[in-house]
Amino acid sequence: MRALGRTGRDPAHAHAGPHDPSTAWVPTADVFARTDALVIRIELPGMAPDDIDIHYAAGVLTVSGERRTELGAEEATFYVRERLRGAFRWTMPLPQDTPASAITAEFSAGLVEITVRDAGRGEHTRIELQDRSGGPAQRRLG
Repeated sequence: MRALGRTGRDPAHAHAGPHDPSTAWVPTADVFARTDALVIRIELPGMAPDDIDIHYAAGVLTVSGERRTELGAEEATFYVRERLRGAFRWTMPLPQDTPASAITAEFSAGLVEITVRDAGRGEHTRIELQDRSGGPAQRRLG
């Protein structure tokens, strides 16, 4: 499976793209490879499947939605409020040749699991480096 590139934040984290004032937070996720698929697990505790949108277009997988404030919370006096709420968006580029039919998603106990079958399993060919200075290419390590 080929490595998937990232832009924006630290490569170990998903990103919301360039600063997007409509996005309050980015959910945590794990991305890993199985022998036949790329698997993405995104934590969205306290949310219902109807509050989550998953889209794939132009080689970009996007998971978005909104975690709303609980009923009655407006009248409460909070001493600590750490749970994230508001709109969120999590994006990840996939290989351009990934068909939408290769992507499935499931939701269980606050965890979204997206499976991308055969992601990036295109043909791998070694490309010979041509030395234009007249002799065979020489490679040096270190």
